[in-house]
Amino acid sequence: MTGQSQSTDHVQLPETTPSSAVVPRAATVGVWALFVLSAVALVVSVWGGYEWSIPGYVVVDGLAMVMWVVATFFSGIVHSYSRRYMAGDGRIDQFFGRIFAFTLIVMAVTAADHVALFAAAWLGMGLTMASLIGHVRGWEQAQAAAAIARRYFVAGSAVLAGSLALLAWTTGTTSISRIVDQAGSLPPELTMLALGGLFLAAMLQSALLPFQGWLLSSMTAPTPASALMHAGFVNAGGILLTRFAPLFADVPTAMSLLVVVGATSALFGQALLLVQSDIKRKLGASTVAQMGFMILQCGLGFFAAAITHLILHGFYKAYLFLSAGATVEQTAPKKTASTDLGLPGLIVSLGAAAGGGALFVAITGKGAHLDSGAFLAFIVVLTTLHATRDLLERSTLPSRIKLVGIPFIVVVPIAVYGFLFETISALLATVPMTNAPTELSVVHLAVGALFVGSYIAVELGWHRSSKRLYVALLNHSQPAPKTVLTTKEDYNDA
Repeated sequence: MTGQSQSTDHVQLPETTPSSAVVPRAATVGVWALFVLSAVALVVSVWGGYEWSIPGYVVVDGLAMVMWVVATFFSGIVHSYSRRYMAGDGRIDQFFGRIFAFTLIVMAVTAADHVALFAAAWLGMGLTMASLIGHVRGWEQAQAAAAIARRYFVAGSAVLAGSLALLAWTTGTTSISRIVDQAGSLPPELTMLALGGLFLAAMLQSALLPFQGWLLSSMTAPTPASALMHAGFVNAGGILLTRFAPLFADVPTAMSLLVVVGATSALFGQALLLVQSDIKRKLGASTVAQMGFMILQCGLGFFAAAITHLILHGFYKAYLFLSAGATVEQTAPKKTASTDLGLPGLIVSLGAAAGGGALFVAITGKGAHLDSGAFLAFIVVLTTLHATRDLLERSTLPSRIKLVGIPFIVVVPIAVYGFLFETISALLATVPMTNAPTELSVVHLAVGALFVGSYIAVELGWHRSSKRLYVALLNHSQPAPKTVLTTKEDYNDA
């Protein structure tokens, strides 16, 4: 246009080297040291049957040690990744100070046995994460996202503190372990009120419907902070419910409510995922769905399964966030060849689902009786069916290889999940009521029918036939307007 030729050669940017600042290095070494100590403590505890405590204040039991190992490992990965990713950031010392402090606070939450310590650590965890979401101080969208998250977290902490205060006043003790020991002997009205507050706090923390707004608006956070958030922060709702499992397990209505809310959030998050194209928002919608499944497992009475789920979800989501940049590319829409394998594909998928369910039952024993374990096995079967169908449709391998190989690829993770479930259950053996299956009820049957109907609707593409539904889902998956960069120019340097 100007008569001047433009070079199309790519410019090689200088290689970024890991930060050599004292704070990042010290924090990284410190968090990996915490991981080693936590792992050693877990091994010693399992080997010798030890449990450390400061009566009435701190209890380092199986749940605390498992979560210490998990939290410090995820945090160590984020610390190590961030030394290169955050290199050159003007506030790198503050960033590392916050993620290290966040790790310590999470460890405090999982081991706290005093209601005041638990509530204070819960609030500190939320405020620290809100600060990480708004790490870029000069970016007004980031500050808006941090303000939204802070309001949610403060509200959740207030509800939690009120519920814990009510339980402490009712039982005459400030020790959480002593409170749960009195499950079954508390006044029903006060118990329901306290359980409602605890569950509401868990819903806010885990971004369950209708509180997913803060999570979907938090994408202004640096990618390492997003990884830590999705891998270790939203999962705290499951830890809260597990810590107070005896209180919930003693009230069938509360358990049914967990099932309904968890199932609804799981389906809602999955529906939001179907209409999203933005990489980080897809991951956020996926987290809403996964947290719904975690709460659902608590409602079935399998709190150890919920802990297993949050560990696997943490590994998976941390990897996806830290590798999200490698998946972003500009492409034009194009038609893809149909890979529908028809009746053979359906038969293979059903066979894989049946095999996965049978393997899960054989490994865990859940589903061998007509209780909530049968519903958990049903979820495993449906998940295996969906995963097999999805891989058969997306894989570019020859049809014969797909029909034989993919079922084995799908069933192997089911075996891993089953064995990990059994391992976590053994590690949590001293934690009250981590496996407390409930009787099958109309609620379970209704939720099961809802899952099957939703799966059939997606398989037949009914969700694409309604523009009104598509727009509604797209609107519900949007972050708060103040947190969105609406024009490409907003990304440019001043």
